[in-house]
Amino acid sequence: MSSAKQIGINALKANAALAPLAFLLGEWRTMGTHPGVPGQTLEGRTSFAWHEGGAFLIMRSEVDHPEFPDGVAIFSADRDAGSLAMNWFDERGVSRLYQVTAGDRSMRWHRDDPRLAQRATIVAGGDGDRLVSKGQMSLDGADWSVDLSQIFTRG
Repeated sequence: MSSAKQIGINALKANAALAPLAFLLGEWRTMGTHPGVPGQTLEGRTSFAWHEGGAFLIMRSEVDHPEFPDGVAIFSADRDAGSLAMNWFDERGVSRLYQVTAGDRSMRWHRDDPRLAQRATIVAGGDGDRLVSKGQMSLDGADWSVDLSQIFTRG
């Protein structure tokens, strides 16, 4: 029996354009709030890991509440355009494309669809073992309100 060479193996390497997102790597416990369920603390888990040798970053997330879907996202880069993107998919079959910007231990994603615009910022705490996420949404393309906001704790 002959062993087949893996197709595209030479492309399984770190994508330098995604390096600013490295602060997200790891397993996180989450606690959050959402205006749709006032007064409730939303516990869950999120992980960030390099995918395909670092060519992409993959995020997996779940919240222990039936109104919040489990999801997966792939972060990618367009080197020539100097931009980052996040492709989201969740258990409801919802898929969305977000534009991403990264700063010094921070990240922002946004989607500007007038039917449901969303934006979120994630910032790392001093020691890197805590992330703070603040989300906002707009259902009319004009007025922004609070969306899912979370604290991520490593572990």
